[in-house]
Amino acid sequence: MNVTSPWMPVVKNVLQHDAIYKNELKDYSLSIHCGDNALWVIVECAGECCVLLRIAYTPAGNLQVLKTTIAGDDINIHVKAPIGIFTIDFKILESTQLLFRCTTAFTPSKSLYIPFWPRDVIITNKKSSVIPQGEAHITQTGTRSGLQYISLDKPSAGSLLYFQNLTALNEYCQVTKTSLGDSVGGEWPELGFALPPSKEKPLSKNKEVIISDAFLAFNAAKNKNVFDDAKQFLNLLAEVYQHLPRPETEYHPWPEILDKGLRDLQFNHACWSHANGNDYLNAYACDYNTPPEIMVQLAVLLPMLDYKHWSKKDLPAINKIKAGLPAFYDESLGTIVRWLPAQAQKLDGSEEQLKPDIMDSWYLHHPLLNLGRLALQGDANAKKLFLDSLPFAIKAAHHFKYEWPVFYNIKTLEIIKAETKPGEGGEHDVAGLYAHVMLKAWQLTKEKKYLAEAKKAAKTLGNKKFKLFYQANNTAFAANAMLDLFKETKDELYLNTAYLCLANIFKNVHLWECNYGYAKDYSTFFGVFPLDDAPYTAAYEEQEVFAAMHQFLIDAEKINILPSVCLLLAEFIRYLVQRAYYYYPGNLPAEMLSEKVKMGELDPRLWIALEDIHDGWEQSGSVGQEVYGAGVAFGIVPRHYYCVPGEPFMIYIDYPSTGFTKKSKMVSFHIKGANKLSCRMAIINTGNQTLPSFTVAAKQDKQKIIIDGTLTKEGHMEYILNGNQQIQVSWKKK
Repeated sequence: MNVTSPWMPVVKNVLQHDAIYKNELKDYSLSIHCGDNALWVIVECAGECCVLLRIAYTPAGNLQVLKTTIAGDDINIHVKAPIGIFTIDFKILESTQLLFRCTTAFTPSKSLYIPFWPRDVIITNKKSSVIPQGEAHITQTGTRSGLQYISLDKPSAGSLLYFQNLTALNEYCQVTKTSLGDSVGGEWPELGFALPPSKEKPLSKNKEVIISDAFLAFNAAKNKNVFDDAKQFLNLLAEVYQHLPRPETEYHPWPEILDKGLRDLQFNHACWSHANGNDYLNAYACDYNTPPEIMVQLAVLLPMLDYKHWSKKDLPAINKIKAGLPAFYDESLGTIVRWLPAQAQKLDGSEEQLKPDIMDSWYLHHPLLNLGRLALQGDANAKKLFLDSLPFAIKAAHHFKYEWPVFYNIKTLEIIKAETKPGEGGEHDVAGLYAHVMLKAWQLTKEKKYLAEAKKAAKTLGNKKFKLFYQANNTAFAANAMLDLFKETKDELYLNTAYLCLANIFKNVHLWECNYGYAKDYSTFFGVFPLDDAPYTAAYEEQEVFAAMHQFLIDAEKINILPSVCLLLAEFIRYLVQRAYYYYPGNLPAEMLSEKVKMGELDPRLWIALEDIHDGWEQSGSVGQEVYGAGVAFGIVPRHYYCVPGEPFMIYIDYPSTGFTKKSKMVSFHIKGANKLSCRMAIINTGNQTLPSFTVAAKQDKQKIIIDGTLTKEGHMEYILNGNQQIQVSWKKK
């Protein structure tokens, strides 16, 4: 039985109205029709399946088209309704299939509340009363991107990506004091976007406001499995992204930010506790009640080692952290544990995981991964801790059959909490994290049992489909593990699983710039959420995804990976470098900082990142200042700044890049990403001298293109470069 809302039956009548615009595009017929109470874009797909987009609506009926202007693939329509005037800009965009954008502006004829608005997408059948079957594989959760990825299954008509550009709706939300969270959703066959209801603050009379900016991207290919779905989602998202209005970036002085954060991290008592004869990093500033955690120590140590290698500086905190690691090993269990055993009795049991013997599944494997990395760098103590803990990790994997719960008793392996939510299973991406750990063991020992374990765990990930994501950094590490397995085995299953992991990450991002409420003072574009239902973005998880995505692009250099993946990863990295600046409370206005803090204390003078950045109507920093998020600056500087030996400048690039070489008075490197998009390069003056005269050239299609720069007020030279280019920078004294 087909159950629908009262808005569904009128759709059939719309198909009978004369079209005010028609076009045949590849596998699709496209037309625009005016009904009694709505203006519709109708896309006829294969098998008589139709996708309808409602681009203007009035509950009272009596909709009248005043004027239609058609100029090639651009259509402008003015529509009059009892509630006001709609102005619609419809544009067919360049694409391999069908991609269009429709922007609707509304001018109320009187001050107006919006207590309800129908969703704007309807899936129907042109002739039959039987509603087509399909699935919305991905839909917006909270304030993530306003998108849905939909398959049209019966009749088989391919897939489509619906993308609402939420950035365009900031003014509506500011005026009505509403949020764009969960604004894209619905139940089949009524999907898409609905204006957030405004019940307290009305739209102003005679003031135009954008109420929709929708992109629809279609592909007629019939996908065979979830891996095809994942790749097509990434491809369609990249197509839309190239046409999406994106905020400008600006240069932030990350070496200066790092120095301030390093000073506070090493010498401010808010960051440290003393226990069992050693100093340990707190998880949160001034949180002295919670025992030390091994994850916290290693999450800061690894980025600090990256910075030490880049800067050639000795950092006292490194040896201090390393000295305390062996105390996390429990001889009776034969493994490292989450909480420092000598302090575990301090846990108050106020939450499920705050008990001495309770293990959160990923909390075992994340430290093991970092210990494996240290071991591969030649750290003997880390190697012993790592190898001594592997038998327990494998035992637990076998016990849980590579399906890890949320919490379990580390002594008995009794499951304490099986699922994140009823019916949704446990921490699905831990299988990928475990595979990564096993691959580090394989690289370290060359024992085949570890490679076999990695393969067994990897093969469980495809079953999770678009529910694979539990925690962002772990899903990113899973993608890297799958890429490593592909390189090791040449089995396409693992590369496809890597794409599935990436698709799960990109469904959990914030592809819009929130500019209402407090968010006017910070950037939100392309943030990644730490959990699949988290209400905020978080510094620690973002930093680790950032580092993992850098590594993915490096490891994939000799692999013909999807161009869409190159594009999306480079853009995420670029915007993380832009946004991470706003995790530091000193860079934010005092009024947007939370007055109540869950963990420790919040000190705006302390250069330690906030854990949480929220929706624009909510204050941020309510969880606390996360010391284990201190890796943000240590991760950014070594990856985006090139020191040039013997010269009074550094080279900064906000895209990922590789292959930096210096020869006399010239350096060269390769910029990742897509050639269609651009990035920023800055030559940073590190001394009191006048900068030399620079020549910057890009090699493209065997041609050498000279790129002009501009001198900034800070005395730096800035250049705009395209992605996927080989760059040469040469200089001579003025």
